[in-house]
Amino acid sequence: MPDFGDDVDNAIFSQILEMDENEDERDFSRPLVLGFFDQASETFEQMQQALDDKNLDELSTLGHFLKGSSATLGFNKIRDSCQIIQQYGHRMNVDSTAEPDEEVCLKKITDALTAVKADTTELEKVMRKFFGPAPDEDEAEE
Repeated sequence: MPDFGDDVDNAIFSQILEMDENEDERDFSRPLVLGFFDQASETFEQMQQALDDKNLDELSTLGHFLKGSSATLGFNKIRDSCQIIQQYGHRMNVDSTAEPDEEVCLKKITDALTAVKADTTELEKVMRKFFGPAPDEDEAEE
C-alpha cells in the first residue's frame, strides 16, 4: 500500500483494504471509498446552500455527518476541515470556546469549505489512481 502521507490514516485505511476478498478486484473497499466522494460532493452542495442561507445549525449537522464518514475511512484532512465546520456551526471556536459573532463563524466555515472541497478533489484523484479502473470498466473498454 502506498503511503498517503498525513491526508490518510494508513492504519485505518489498511483495515478497510483487508476486508476485500480479492485484492485485484477490491470489491469491498472500492465502492466504499469511491462512494464516499459522491456522498461528499452531495454534502458540499448542501453545505453551500446552508451557507448561502446562513444556517449555522444545518452546517454543523452536515459537518458532523461528513466528519464521521471521512474519519471511518481514515481521511484525516477532510475530517479535520469538517470538524471546523461543525464547531463554527455550533458557534464555537476550534478550542470549544464560544464564538458569538455569526459573521466570524460564517467566514471560518466558508474558508473550511473551500479547503475541504480542494482537499477532497485531490484525494479523490489519488484514490482513483490507487484503485484503478473497476474490473468491469476494463471489459467495457475492450
